[in-house]
Amino acid sequence: MKAALIAAAGFIAALSPASVVRADDAADMAKVATGFYEAYSTFHPSDGIPDAKGLQKYEPYISPALDRLLKDGDAAETDFAKANKDSPPMIEGDLFTSNFEGATRFTLGTCKREGESGHCGVGLTYVDSASDPRGKPFSWTDTVYLVLTSQGWRVDDIGYGGTWPFGNKGRLSDTVKQAIADARG
Repeated sequence: MKAALIAAAGFIAALSPASVVRADDAADMAKVATGFYEAYSTFHPSDGIPDAKGLQKYEPYISPALDRLLKDGDAAETDFAKANKDSPPMIEGDLFTSNFEGATRFTLGTCKREGESGHCGVGLTYVDSASDPRGKPFSWTDTVYLVLTSQGWRVDDIGYGGTWPFGNKGRLSDTVKQAIADARG
């Protein structure tokens, strides 16, 4: 009897809401990713690591780990600027996309869950209408990575998908971690 109760408890625990793939996971991930990119769109062009005020707009959409990383990156950037008065910021240009200039439009692709995480492709476009009245578009695809938290799905990282020289490469988290390490010298 005791063994049966332990087995039943294990089975029920395995079916906890965080571990069950729900039909609406993709929709929930898409809603959060869309909210993130809509917040991003209000900052275009974004430049480097957001400060505390800028980060507030992203916080409803990002994981606690990414929130902490961006706060640590902002603190490292502040310390670096104090120690290097005439130096440019450690991270210049857009941090949240592959393109230095950022994106002026986004289209969310399919979202897929993989255990406690998931990802969505994001079609991004940059149009420099200020210098080109015809606004010739430049497009690419990045990947937004999400994690299931106690508050639901949250953006946890971004994979840069641009293949051109001088674009952001790798992941947003690696870029910020490297800036923090560089600031500490």
